[in-house]
Amino acid sequence: MKSRAKVCCAIAVSLLAAIAAACGPAESGPLEIATTASAQVMGPEGESLGTVTFTQAERGVLVQADLSGLTPGAHGFHIHETGSCAPDFSAAGDHFAPSGIEHGYFNPEGHHAGDLPNIYAGADGIARADFFSGAISLADGEPNSLFDGDGSAIIVHEKGDTYGANAGAGGRVGCGVVARN
Repeated sequence: MKSRAKVCCAIAVSLLAAIAAACGPAESGPLEIATTASAQVMGPEGESLGTVTFTQAERGVLVQADLSGLTPGAHGFHIHETGSCAPDFSAAGDHFAPSGIEHGYFNPEGHHAGDLPNIYAGADGIARADFFSGAISLADGEPNSLFDGDGSAIIVHEKGDTYGANAGAGGRVGCGVVARN
């Protein structure tokens, strides 16, 4: 298990280095200390489904999901506008869209900040994913910060997102409030 963690950590560090190299130097100077946040994702009965980790990079956020207990197949995976999961997952509100852009990667106007790629659970119910979003931030005071006045939550949906105007991802099967580490 420790070996797997070391490999995952090495991959994450390599991924961050590759992203930084590809993006080139920032006009405002280097990022001094990585800001991180995480969400402990719970299922509808309060069972732990795992963790989603967020790491601020120079031009966006690396999102890493390590989840289990999901049905096999695709699951919509979105950031929602309110940092609350209780009393039920509807407390997380709508998708995080501070700029007012509508949903969907196929939207000709662009996608909103809460849109993330689908995650896929294997036959064992485990889903692991790493991806980068330039549409969100962990920095205070930025319009796309996950730490606005009411916070943010990560939601796992029962079906895969269509990436169109209608997400079509079905009900909410997991929720976690995004909190600073």
